Amino acid sequence: MDDSGMTVRPVVVITGGGGGIGSAAAARFAQGGWRVAVADLDITRAEVVAAALDGAGLAIHCDVTCPESCRRAITDTLAWAGRIDHVVAAAGVWTEGHIDSVTEAEFDRVMSVNIKGVFFTCQAATPALRVAKGSATLIASDAGVQANKGAAVYCASKGAVVLLAKTLALDLAADGVRVNAVCPGDVLTPMLQHQADAYGGGDPSGYLAALLAKYPQGNAARFIGADEVAEFLWFLAQPAARSITGAALSIDSGLSAGLK
Repeated sequence: MDDSGMTVRPVVVITGGGGGIGSAAAARFAQGGWRVAVADLDITRAEVVAAALDGAGLAIHCDVTCPESCRRAITDTLAWAGRIDHVVAAAGVWTEGHIDSVTEAEFDRVMSVNIKGVFFTCQAATPALRVAKGSATLIASDAGVQANKGAAVYCASKGAVVLLAKTLALDLAADGVRVNAVCPGDVLTPMLQHQADAYGGGDPSGYLAALLAKYPQGNAARFIGADEVAEFLWFLAQPAARSITGAALSIDSGLSAGLK
């Protein structure tokens, strides 16, 4: 409640909010009574997600590779809702390929979205999170805690996200702000299908089957649902998670536990 006794609805900003994990997280936070700023490079996609939140959503155009755009997203959210209690940094892109084939342009693209964008989103949101004694969850990957053969650039970017979360958790602990990284395995989203289409060598179904073959469940292996990740993200924003900070938390069906 605020000083007048009115119930205050908390606010979350989700970058990549129009994507698979981002949109699932937006729905989960709105279901929990939060207001949701859906920030995405694709404003049309953000508007679709926000419109489905029964008046609890705001669509914001945000190019996370541009620090000024990150700052505008935070400013627009504060103008709309007056506060920010949590940030989900979910904007990300996948790439793969042997080091011999990586171009500077592709390296820069992945690093700009996956780590530069996360860093400047957090920088922009930190003052508001200090006021709210809020928290942030950064979407990393199983590839941020273990090597994925043939994905050096992506692994480097997501490993950086993990250590950024840990460092910010230390830097902001005295301000009452928590920061964690969530490290999903393969999540059933349009991004995963794009990954298979782009890198499957003309056999996306075979590519996806090869991914599942790495999981310890054998024939029972399945891709993780975006709603499962969203539920995890929701929990980390709640008071029940107040002792969890500086953590890299896996949700990957045991993929990163060790060799199969």
